[in-house]
Amino acid sequence: MTGNNIKNRILYEDNHIIIVNKHVGDIIQTDKTGDEPLSETLKQYIKIRDNKPGNVFIGIVHRIDRPVSGVVIFAKTSKALARLNDIFRKGDIHKTYYAIVKNKPQIEEATLINNLLRNEKINKSFVSEKQTDNTKQAKLHYKLISRSDTYFLLEIKLMTGRHHQIRCQLAAIGCPIKGDLKYGYPRSNADGGISLHARKIEFIHPVSGKQIEITAPFPTNDLWQCFEVEEQ
Repeated sequence: MTGNNIKNRILYEDNHIIIVNKHVGDIIQTDKTGDEPLSETLKQYIKIRDNKPGNVFIGIVHRIDRPVSGVVIFAKTSKALARLNDIFRKGDIHKTYYAIVKNKPQIEEATLINNLLRNEKINKSFVSEKQTDNTKQAKLHYKLISRSDTYFLLEIKLMTGRHHQIRCQLAAIGCPIKGDLKYGYPRSNADGGISLHARKIEFIHPVSGKQIEITAPFPTNDLWQCFEVEEQ
């Protein structure tokens, strides 16, 4: 990933945090693939841009799945990382996702509450009818906000942050996300991703105390561009 590439994807930056528009296929931190993660790309970019002689600190605050695009926050200082971790732990952060689905949901706006059971061996979550010691409650609110000739666009407000939560819960109501083979969509997307985008994030800045609201532009492919969306 080139410096110019990451430079054009920075949505916000100050002395304490940096927020980036993640592309489909990017990973947040090192994994078994050995591909360069966004965290390392940012370190190298800042080191060169700011002519830093030593190591650059980039703290990972949260993650979104590799096939998903959109807003990701990183910390530039250990103080910001600790405070952002606390913000996420308390749920004092508001995340809005957009998802493209083939099937129109039976109810155009609703809150979904499910018990999710994660199978780590196959890296997949399932809706469980019963609450057990191994399940975690997942809660989100979705709303149908636009449609094209073929697909429907859902706005999703996350209330919890569970493994594959949006993918699993939408599939459970018969609306698997376009391209998401793992959760029942019949065909993959050409780019290998799924049509789920972390659109907006809102929180109080961990150091300045200012309200931060960041929106990530849609992916540039034609599918996303065909929807008419009025920002709320």
